[in-house]
Amino acid sequence: MKKLLLLIVLFISYNSFAQEQDAWVYFTNKPNASNFLANPLTMLSQRALDRRTAQNIPLDITDAPVHQPYIDQIEAISGITVMAKSKWLNSIHVRGSQSDIQALSNLIFVNSIDFANGALNTRQIQPKDNLYSKVNKQLEELVTYNYGNSDNQIQMLNGHLLHQQDYTGQGKIIAVLDSGFIGVDLALPFQNLMTNNQILGGYNFPDRNTNYFSRHNHGTSVLSCMGGFVDGQLVGTAPNSQYYLFITEDINSENPVEESYWVEAAELADYYGVDVINSSLGYFGYDNPAYSYTYNDMNGTTAFASRGADMAFSKGIMVVISAGNSGNSSEPHVGVPAEAIHALAIGAVDSNEAIASFSSIGPSFDGRVKPDVCAKGLGTTVSNTSGNIVTSNGTSFSSPVMAGMVATFWSAVPSLTNVQVTNFIKQSADLFANPTIQKGYGVPDFQLALTNALNSMNFTIENPILYPNPAVNQITLASEIKNGNLLLYNSLGQLVKEESITQKIQNFDVENLNSGIYYYQISSPNINLKGKIIKQ
Repeated sequence: MKKLLLLIVLFISYNSFAQEQDAWVYFTNKPNASNFLANPLTMLSQRALDRRTAQNIPLDITDAPVHQPYIDQIEAISGITVMAKSKWLNSIHVRGSQSDIQALSNLIFVNSIDFANGALNTRQIQPKDNLYSKVNKQLEELVTYNYGNSDNQIQMLNGHLLHQQDYTGQGKIIAVLDSGFIGVDLALPFQNLMTNNQILGGYNFPDRNTNYFSRHNHGTSVLSCMGGFVDGQLVGTAPNSQYYLFITEDINSENPVEESYWVEAAELADYYGVDVINSSLGYFGYDNPAYSYTYNDMNGTTAFASRGADMAFSKGIMVVISAGNSGNSSEPHVGVPAEAIHALAIGAVDSNEAIASFSSIGPSFDGRVKPDVCAKGLGTTVSNTSGNIVTSNGTSFSSPVMAGMVATFWSAVPSLTNVQVTNFIKQSADLFANPTIQKGYGVPDFQLALTNALNSMNFTIENPILYPNPAVNQITLASEIKNGNLLLYNSLGQLVKEESITQKIQNFDVENLNSGIYYYQISSPNINLKGKIIKQ
């Protein structure tokens, strides 16, 4: 009997040792980094370099690619499959038996190995209690075919006021990391994006091809919150931004390799010079419970994708992530990578700004405010793959509503750094002074954020900006014009006000003007700018 028990124990141990595992292999160095740093266009596009220069972000060794001979040597080893790579973290994601992966530590260029199953690592890790079920791949969408328009989700953020000032995300590029974009190339709400070449490209990481109008419908609805347009039914929060579409999610399974795909996509977004990343994806539990995270891991430094999100932010990118839909579950906290230190984690509220019960809560395990801010995620107006305008629920949709507004706000004040953008957005939110675990800093007011940003004037004014819009008693012109004129016309084309421009920041009284729409003209020897402003 004892012999039989011993055989059973040995059999179980052998199977555990031989079964396929996922792990990250970290390298010691990048031997050719100096060559790449001396020739930065071999690492990054000119637009990416310009973004770094504008924000005073220097290039460093993390920008250099992983040393390809290291990858080649590991790929040649029997029993090891290389699934993904990361230059920022100087690592590769591998799959193989525990013994084959552990043997890689004998290679002189391997610094360390981190198994997705923490129990297999030599470093001390808390045992995982496996209480957490895998993430719902549908991200708790609930589609109801109630047609309407998107007024509420934009007006809640005062985004319509920026739109009225012709700030609609122009000049900004958003990368969408999701599960698939079926129908984007054909459906009516995306025709503007396709016709105007606002879809710049993309990549399908699970399939390793460029067929990104494929796999799943989730990213389609997500994109519609930002870039969709059907007159009278749906207007995205950044209809004039440009987009890259990246598939990082494998809808058929839940595995840590999706975190590695996510980081690869973020690195490619950086290469292309993207300004904003939106990702309506989150990770806490995996199909293999041994891979799952616990709340203790939500510290901003443990999870691979969270570290990648913070690296993206360090390169000057705004990283906007759905907080998650686990608010009603046994583990209600914000997950990976929304829990990253510099990610803007977005919770979900309803049309009255009340928190949606499913929206994941904070704080992070180390006590940081999470979610950061909220947008409409209950009854959000979206497009499906057929182009029908429907409503859906989930932080999957509050995140892109917010990401589009981030791009639109940044397009109004393009000289801001991503750190400044983050601060102005948080400071404009209604709970900034008293954040809660459900809503974080609350719902931002992007007109207030714009006014505060312009008033701070810690940057060069590239184009004249007239604000606030709508105006009540006065308007302010921020410009580099020292000799020019401001002309205001009523709806009949009659000149009602003419003022000389003599200062960089100048206030003009409009208290005596009747309520309504006025057209302005700002003219100087070098500038002739026209627009409209609303007097309340």
